[in-house]
Amino acid sequence: MKKLLGLALLMLLLISATGTKSVDTELHPSIEGTWELVSRYNYDGENVTDTLTPVKGYNQIKMFYNGKVMWTRYTPNKTVEWFGYGSYEATDHTLVEKLEYMSASMRKIANEDMQWRMELLLDNNSFTQISLDEDGGRIASENYHRID
Repeated sequence: MKKLLGLALLMLLLISATGTKSVDTELHPSIEGTWELVSRYNYDGENVTDTLTPVKGYNQIKMFYNGKVMWTRYTPNKTVEWFGYGSYEATDHTLVEKLEYMSASMRKIANEDMQWRMELLLDNNSFTQISLDEDGGRIASENYHRID
């Protein structure tokens, strides 16, 4: 009888430990990983006015690992390079990227402190980073899906 009770308690412990991890991942997705751009939105206030999808051959990849971010964009038939590397901080609703270096084309449009604060919408397999104006209104977004 003691063996049966011990076995039952061991099974209960194993089942409860396994269930907790999957629930935690669903409730708290991580931005860490490799992502591919699937579309962009333009906004008028809170409303999406345009949806732009990449042309064939266009690729934009973003990688987040250990507090570092790196992204690159390949645009067919263009000689302009787009890439950047730096650090990031993500909360439930905010993504802040501070680039340490970037391509010359990116440097031309970068702000002085090379920092971008964006609204973040994140789930397990997709995320959206939304650029905001000085009043907090939505301007445009980049929408990604997880590839790793």
